[in-house]
Amino acid sequence: MSHHRAPALSDAPAKPLRRDAQRNRDAIVAAARTAFSEQGLGASLEGVAREAGVAIGTLYRHFPTRLALVEALFNVKYTELLIAAEEAAAMDDAWEGFCCYMEKLCQLQACDRAFNDLVSARLPLHAAGREMHDRAQEICSQIMRNAQEQGTLRDDVTPQDIAFVTWSQAGIIQATRTIAPRAWRRHLYLMLDAFRTQGAHELPEPPLTSEQAHQTRTALECTEGDCCEQS
Repeated sequence: MSHHRAPALSDAPAKPLRRDAQRNRDAIVAAARTAFSEQGLGASLEGVAREAGVAIGTLYRHFPTRLALVEALFNVKYTELLIAAEEAAAMDDAWEGFCCYMEKLCQLQACDRAFNDLVSARLPLHAAGREMHDRAQEICSQIMRNAQEQGTLRDDVTPQDIAFVTWSQAGIIQATRTIAPRAWRRHLYLMLDAFRTQGAHELPEPPLTSEQAHQTRTALECTEGDCCEQS
C-alpha cells in the first residue's frame, strides 16, 4: 500500500538555504514545536525567537505569519495522520479500522496542545495545509463507509458527527492534561460504543449539515484560532 505523500508547503524555499540560515530555521522550528505543544497556537513568537537564539526579525524572515510557522510544524503530524488513515481504510475489519483511526486522531490531539487547537477549529490554512486536511477528511469518510457497509457502524452517523469527537476531546484533553493525561481514551471509547450498530436507538435530532459544521468551526476559530492571524 502506498502512503500519501505530503504536499510541499506553499511557502517552502525554492532553493536550499545557506548553512547559517538553515541552522536558524531549524532552531526556530525546534523552539516553536516545544512552545506550541505546551502553550497552544497562541504561544509567544518573541519567546520562540528568544529560545531559538535569533532576533524576532529573523523569525519573520523565515515565517512571515504565525500560520506559516503552524503549517511548517504540523505538516509532519498531518502526514502521520494520513498514513494512519490509509492503513485504517485498508483493514479487513472495518470497525477496527474506524477505532484505530479515531484513537490516532485523538492521540495526536492529546500529545500536542497546538494540534488539539488546530483540529478543533477551522483555520485559514494555505493550499498545502488545506489539501492535507481535506484528504484526511476524505479518507475518514471512506473508513466510515467501510464500517457501515459491514454493518458495524450505525447507518445514521455522518462525517459531521466525527467533529463532535474532536470538539469534545479538545475540552477534555485541556481540562485533564495535568491531572489524568490519558482520561481522553475513556471518553473516546464511551463515544465509540455509541457509534456501534448494536444497541443503537433513534436519535432525537438530525445531524449537522456541512454548512452548519463549517459555521461551527468558524465560530471556534473566532474564539480559539484568532492567534493564527496574529503577527
